[in-house]
Amino acid sequence: MRPLPNNLVFREGVQVMRIDLHTHTEVSHDCRTRLRDIPAWMLRTNTRVIAVTDHDQQRGGPELARIVIDLGLDDRLSIIPGEEVTTSEGELIGLFLRERIPPGLAPEETVAEIKAQGGLVMLQHGFDPLKRYRLKPEATRRIADSVDIVETFNSRVSRHHWNLVAAAWARERNLPVCAGSDAHTLRDVGEAWVETPFRVISSPADLLAALREGVVAGKWTHPVYAYGRKQWRTLNGRFRREG
Repeated sequence: MRPLPNNLVFREGVQVMRIDLHTHTEVSHDCRTRLRDIPAWMLRTNTRVIAVTDHDQQRGGPELARIVIDLGLDDRLSIIPGEEVTTSEGELIGLFLRERIPPGLAPEETVAEIKAQGGLVMLQHGFDPLKRYRLKPEATRRIADSVDIVETFNSRVSRHHWNLVAAAWARERNLPVCAGSDAHTLRDVGEAWVETPFRVISSPADLLAALREGVVAGKWTHPVYAYGRKQWRTLNGRFRREG
């Protein structure tokens, strides 16, 4: 077995890490990224914290957290169990979820379910009109006071302009901001991030404190190119496993 990488990064003598709060795994219907492959990639890219936000599924996060513990990496890597929930008016992300939230509920009901679990409500790519499942603007207005975190850099929005719109919306409300790769292949994980001093994240309070100290950054890729790259990486990965 090859030794795992451990890419440590320091800024002015302080160890820093990357946080990516929007990733998908093999638990999502449209992703083939194996859970067991993720820890090594996280260490390689210094993405020490990820939220697993599979489509309408919550089990990916706890399963990955168990893998991290089995590898003895829980002092280096933090896994936040989440879900990208399909509401009746578009998608919302819940973080720190203990149970799956069913799709099809009204946005207000979805928010209530997230809060009942002690979780955080995250508004992701909600300002890109070309995102098929974005939360509708009127729904965003109705739940605005319940949003805990705003994704202000999404690697897959149709134009970077919409990230700037999200940042302005968050700034007006003094809300914590984050970045999300919206990764659907392993190599996409960590393409958008918040860089912040290293710490283990085990609670909503830990995460909010880390985000408040962090800086948002990332790599934007046009969705058409990203889709083609995803197909190539998926096919290439399948050939390697079968070869």
